[in-house]
Amino acid sequence: MFFRFFKRLFDIFSASLLLLIISPLFILLIILVKFNIGSPVFFTQERTGMHQKRFKLIKFRTMTNEKDENGNLLPDENRQTKFGGLLRSSSLDELPELFCIIKGDMSVIGPRPLPPIYDAYYTKEELKRFEVRGGLIPPDSIDSSAVISWDKQFEYEANYAKNLSFKNDLNIFLNVFRIIFQRNKTDYGDFIREPLNKERERRV
Repeated sequence: MFFRFFKRLFDIFSASLLLLIISPLFILLIILVKFNIGSPVFFTQERTGMHQKRFKLIKFRTMTNEKDENGNLLPDENRQTKFGGLLRSSSLDELPELFCIIKGDMSVIGPRPLPPIYDAYYTKEELKRFEVRGGLIPPDSIDSSAVISWDKQFEYEANYAKNLSFKNDLNIFLNVFRIIFQRNKTDYGDFIREPLNKERERRV
């Protein structure tokens, strides 16, 4: 219980301090996204957070809004821009999530917040991931792979929620720079993972 209180204080302090420090970079990214991708600069999407409560997650846009002749958005891989891929591979697209951390919807470290459309596809064990706030830095950062399967991701997240501790948070935090380096080496910015619902329906 004490660690949860300490973790929340750390979230507020660290996210606020980082926003202050990177404010020039943040403004520059707003300009670059506007110039390279267009408006709106930010991408917002409903996500499922702690105790399966929904919230609005905010990121820098990495895709265009190009549509087909019927007015439907083109597949993600067709709308991903080169600049957007750079933002993703460097994780700079996630900087606006600092506002979600300050607000209390997210934590610095925690399971990846995912869309509500996935809510029906978790196993009983995987639902443990919702016992903590979703995070900017995921527990699977300690994995040696830059690209990870859904099953492995949820295994890390469920174990993280069951074993919440300062030691685990520190270990994950120290790995954040390694995973960014790994993402760049493997062209993570161009990687589009199959949606969880489609992946699990295909396996049935």
